[in-house]
Amino acid sequence: MSVVEGVLILADGERFEGELIGAEPEGGVSTGEVVFNTTMTGYQEVLSDPSYAGQIVTFTTSHVGNYGTNPDDEESLQPACRGVVLREMARRTSNWRATEGFDAYLRRHGLAGIGGVDTRRLTRHLRDAGALPGAFGADESIVSAAAAAASGTDGCDLVSQVTTEHGSTIEGTGGRKVVALDLGIKTTMIRHLSGISSVQVVPASTSAEDILALSPDGVFLSNGPGDPAAVGYVVQTIRDLIGKVPIFGICMGHQLLGTAMGGTTYKLPFGHHGGNHPVRDLLTGKVEITSQNHNYCVDLDGVTDVEVTHINLNDQTVEGFRSLSVPAFGIQYHPESRPGPHDSRYLFGRFAALMDEFAAAEENA
Repeated sequence: MSVVEGVLILADGERFEGELIGAEPEGGVSTGEVVFNTTMTGYQEVLSDPSYAGQIVTFTTSHVGNYGTNPDDEESLQPACRGVVLREMARRTSNWRATEGFDAYLRRHGLAGIGGVDTRRLTRHLRDAGALPGAFGADESIVSAAAAAASGTDGCDLVSQVTTEHGSTIEGTGGRKVVALDLGIKTTMIRHLSGISSVQVVPASTSAEDILALSPDGVFLSNGPGDPAAVGYVVQTIRDLIGKVPIFGICMGHQLLGTAMGGTTYKLPFGHHGGNHPVRDLLTGKVEITSQNHNYCVDLDGVTDVEVTHINLNDQTVEGFRSLSVPAFGIQYHPESRPGPHDSRYLFGRFAALMDEFAAAEENA
């Protein structure tokens, strides 16, 4: 395989040399907001997570691709991220589950990447300067111009780019029915939801009236990409649902639920992307090691009738909350744990219990 030298340039002018991998960038250059992910494994799940739309993902682990890829680990049909940056790509695949090599996977999905990059220096720079727009490709003059013109995710409605067009229904157990508002939902979230209910996935633009017409026992607000402040239409939908049906929000869904209840959102310097973030459950006192992927966070200061239930032990940001008057709660991190630890899967059980309590109260009213 011939080696094509490439360069990654950030919007502030910082430059990193490497070798192009995967598909050829459209127009000779890939642009996006450059972020770093600290997971040691799970590169396929990360790249196929729709929450990375608009971003170029840097892996801090030094060796990527050694166990290949396979259809069972896909979180969506098509990666939504803009590119991948890594230190070294494995040239050989060695795993009994593998059906395709990592480079072949990138090429099949039209996803460009750059390897041989000093990802340690890049990560330290992003940690100090914050997530930055950037670009990579073979022609430095084109890349430099693209990096200077690149924009981040602020103010961008990326949910509309990844949500389902027509929806789908997944059979489940538990005798319940959940309507999942698809803001960029991961396959594993649907899998866990189907363990407690049947799941009807609907587009992000679906109105509260249409959701309630489906007679759900609960509404699930999924993860998703971009700036939560740019999807006000979903916030209005949630406001129209609050108090009428139990609601569980994860990641973007958590942020939008918090906004609907009177909170605000803000952008973190370089986000939380990885599988090793410690979170304390304030209701039990237990510490969970969690999987996270978000650039924005919710601020509930001054919001009455809401209780913070989880905090991030690295920076004290809000990782979970619940309403004290209506059946609704949100979690910032990813209890479906793909990739990551399994500490937080109990939250799907909490959602099931909340739906049952609400149904019993309605029946006795």
